[in-house]
Amino acid sequence: MLKMNKIHTFLFCINLFLFLGIDNAHAQNDSLVYNERFGLYLGADLFKLARTSYDDNYSGFEINGDYRLNDNIHIAAEIGNDNYTFEESNLLVESSGSYIKLGANKNFYTNWIGMQNMIYGGFRVGLSSYSQTLKQFNFYTIDNTFEPEIQVVDREFNNLSAIWTELQFGFRVELLKNVFAGAHVQLKVLVNETDLQNFDNIYIPGFNITNDFNALGAGWGYSIRYLIPLRTKRKTQAINPGK
Repeated sequence: MLKMNKIHTFLFCINLFLFLGIDNAHAQNDSLVYNERFGLYLGADLFKLARTSYDDNYSGFEINGDYRLNDNIHIAAEIGNDNYTFEESNLLVESSGSYIKLGANKNFYTNWIGMQNMIYGGFRVGLSSYSQTLKQFNFYTIDNTFEPEIQVVDREFNNLSAIWTELQFGFRVELLKNVFAGAHVQLKVLVNETDLQNFDNIYIPGFNITNDFNALGAGWGYSIRYLIPLRTKRKTQAINPGK
């Protein structure tokens, strides 16, 4: 009798091990293990490069980059240079300088297995250092008897600076392995700028054209970026999460 009990116990153990093995294999078959890429995205603003080629009053560039800190947060930065000539019937002003923007993006898009696309919102603090030259202007008059006389001055305003905050909203898609294209819009609020005597800042590099009514500004851009993978993170995703 004792011998039969040992045999039954032995058979039970074998069945238990087989069951656990089959169940474990079934669990693995219902999930996919893959390596997700983390690293540095480096690129350029294509809109600024294109505008340089077709707009005689503008030349500039922007290098942008971000580092994927975790699943959804990217530390981001942009650095660039703008040279813009503001030309209207009564005013001609040239502005030139460099800028840097620092902040972060949060990805709100849930990717499929192996994808790293983004629909994101972000925040930036921008700093610009620039100069401005008042080339010529006309005195405003309501008397049309005589043509207004153009005043050529070529007055320079140097060592100017400005600070602003910026919200960004955009998307990014992977076109090829590690190659991403994207677009975004910018909403800006000017925090501080160098005051000029008897004149205003017309164009601030990195911020865009200013106005007399409020401290708001706007912008947009198109980018191409390359991901430099620095590490990978092993992830498991259920194939049939509803089971």
